[in-house]
Amino acid sequence: MVEIDEDPQLGLDSDEDDEELSDDGLQEAFAKGLLKPGMNVPLDEPKKAVNNVEGLKKCLAEFKKSLPWAERLDLTNLPAVDLIAKAEGKAQQSEGGEDINAEDDFQREMYFYRQAQATVLLALPKLHKFKIPTKRPDDYFAEMAKSDQHMQKVRKTLLIKQAAMEKSEKAKKLREQRKYGKKVQTQVIQNRQKQKKAMLTAVKKYQKGMTDKLEFLEGDQDPKPKGPAAKKQINKKSPNAKKKYKDQRFGFGGKKKGTKWNTKDSHDDVSGFKAKMAHGKGGKRSGKGGKTNKRPGKESRRKMKARK
Repeated sequence: MVEIDEDPQLGLDSDEDDEELSDDGLQEAFAKGLLKPGMNVPLDEPKKAVNNVEGLKKCLAEFKKSLPWAERLDLTNLPAVDLIAKAEGKAQQSEGGEDINAEDDFQREMYFYRQAQATVLLALPKLHKFKIPTKRPDDYFAEMAKSDQHMQKVRKTLLIKQAAMEKSEKAKKLREQRKYGKKVQTQVIQNRQKQKKAMLTAVKKYQKGMTDKLEFLEGDQDPKPKGPAAKKQINKKSPNAKKKYKDQRFGFGGKKKGTKWNTKDSHDDVSGFKAKMAHGKGGKRSGKGGKTNKRPGKESRRKMKARK
């Protein structure tokens, strides 16, 4: 609520109607500069406390039902004893939770946790007393929170999204294949044009008598290699007639170096091996009758020394 002081300049009296104190009048006064600081004093009206006891009792009687505890399953209890704090010798918190800092998330959640523990310890004996099962059977199937019709809609939406993604991927692959196909096709066309141009040039040279080769009539053939492959082919040219005649008459000298190197075939060939001649066993004979003086072995020499 806003109280406006009486001012002759504003032309507003306290006895005038509420219509004159409307927003339009205040806006006009503000536009003329007649409103000054301190003229408007905000007043806070005290809230009226309504204690309708009869209405509250009536509402309570409407939703209150005298049902057994098995139908209500409500418990009001204090939290369980903090065993960790007790084992560590720390001071126990009050049972009512007055000394718990509500702004501390850990203390608050631990208080709720201990209260839930105490509730379970109190509720289980009561449930067993009323013969209410507390464990889920092995063949228990919980009802879905959402209906089958809703899940079918979700599945249909997922399938549509999956099909759209597959279609997009397929289109992307097709675009890439088309780009690659166009590239290959352009390259093939360029190669054909080059071959055609080379063939026409060779035909013109043949017609003019500049060459007597008819290689261009052999059809499609690989173009001449370029780079190091071409150099190798140039170096491997067939010898001329003079060279062939000399090779036929005098023979080819062959390889000069490495002729005594061992090869796999010579290594595997043991036809010339003689065991009698190996390791000097078949060497020169000396002595009478061509017999060699065989030296006794080590053990025999030791026994001979022992006899002496």
